[in-house]
Amino acid sequence: MIAGEQGATMRDVGAPPLSLPTEERIALLFARADQEMVRTILREECGNNLPLYPNSDEQEVERIRFAVLKLSAGSVDKLQKVVLAAKTDWRDVLLWAGFANDPSAHKSWLPRSQSEFTFLSHLRRWWMNKC
Repeated sequence: MIAGEQGATMRDVGAPPLSLPTEERIALLFARADQEMVRTILREECGNNLPLYPNSDEQEVERIRFAVLKLSAGSVDKLQKVVLAAKTDWRDVLLWAGFANDPSAHKSWLPRSQSEFTFLSHLRRWWMNKC
């Protein structure tokens, strides 16, 4: 079906775009080289193709997208696995991320930046070598 035709759905006209808060979390979690791949995964695999989300906009799928981003911990491989789980039952992903009981809990989650992860991992390695 062509966009604009009567009866067209969001699935027909494309996946919901990424919201600005989703973009911010991608930038904080993932290396710059991985960010475009993450955007593609979220747009193509974590949107209108989720069960019970056939006509969603970016605000409606944001909670699930935040959950998969949180669970990925900045790893593209983990992101792909968690998105696959969300496509089976996105409620599991919300539960694992701690977003199941409060529909707005995802809004207060903000990951640490990639540079902060790098600094903390260097600090941890230094500490472990010292002890």
